[in-house]
Amino acid sequence: MDSTQVLAAGQQGLWMLLMVSAPLLVVVLVVGLVVSVFQAATQINEATLSFVPKIVCAVIVLAVAGPWMLSTLVEYLRSVLMGIPAAVG
Repeated sequence: MDSTQVLAAGQQGLWMLLMVSAPLLVVVLVVGLVVSVFQAATQINEATLSFVPKIVCAVIVLAVAGPWMLSTLVEYLRSVLMGIPAAVG
């Protein structure tokens, strides 16, 4: 296995990480932005007002997109494990 293959495998792993985590991160980012704008407009500085909606939205996203995330990760892991013999020999 040469350095090109190692870099390609690392790039594929990072791309998979980004693709799987993107839905959760985008939703939490948007909810945090909306809550921050609401807090700035009403001048309410309550820590739980920022924390609770993010957690609720994260749980909802995981419930909706969780099966897709899991199947994508399992398929990626399967392809990596099946590619080990070709990389070694």
